[in-house]
Amino acid sequence: MSSTFSRIVLACSLMLILSACDAWTVSPQPFPVWTAIPSRTPGIVTATPNIVIPTMTVSPLPATNTPPAITDTPSATLPPSATNTRTPFKEIRVEILGCNTGFDVSHGMGEVTNAYVVLRNTGTLDLPNSCGLLRAVDEDREHPDKTRCVDNLPAGYQVTLKLTVDSTYKQDTIIQVDVSSEAVLLARVDKQSCRDLDIVGPIPGDIGVVKPITP
Repeated sequence: MSSTFSRIVLACSLMLILSACDAWTVSPQPFPVWTAIPSRTPGIVTATPNIVIPTMTVSPLPATNTPPAITDTPSATLPPSATNTRTPFKEIRVEILGCNTGFDVSHGMGEVTNAYVVLRNTGTLDLPNSCGLLRAVDEDREHPDKTRCVDNLPAGYQVTLKLTVDSTYKQDTIIQVDVSSEAVLLARVDKQSCRDLDIVGPIPGDIGVVKPITP
């Protein structure tokens, strides 16, 4: 009996083992397709601002065919050659040749003093209306010949004038001669004494004659 029981137990054990093998065999399942799970956080939608960009209009520069300015470099100039030209000028030289005394009865005067004066135009301009005027420190009445003139004294010419003043008898007369042109004073000379003096040499015979300058 024990042998039969043992066989039954063995048979049941074998059946359990076989059924257990089938139970432990796992059939392969189909691989599931992944589906994204939506987030529970709601999405934030922001309205896109409408940005207006100003349109810039660029005006094209006008095309010009003007060539660039060309500046000529001035050429070196030589200084002007020196010339002998001189600025025109007025110059007169006055010389009292001498003086003497006398009596002028024709003009109702007593003693008078005569002065012989040479005017030399040593400038480069003519001297129109050139005059010599004689003064004396002891002069009394005005003598008509105290002033003598020539219409024009050209440059490089000279003239001898006889000038007379009414002076005091036998007094040491100091005289002064003014020379002018067109009433403009050009020179003034004087002589400290004319009493009882004669001119050096003979009295000039060309009184009032305009002639070239002589040495």
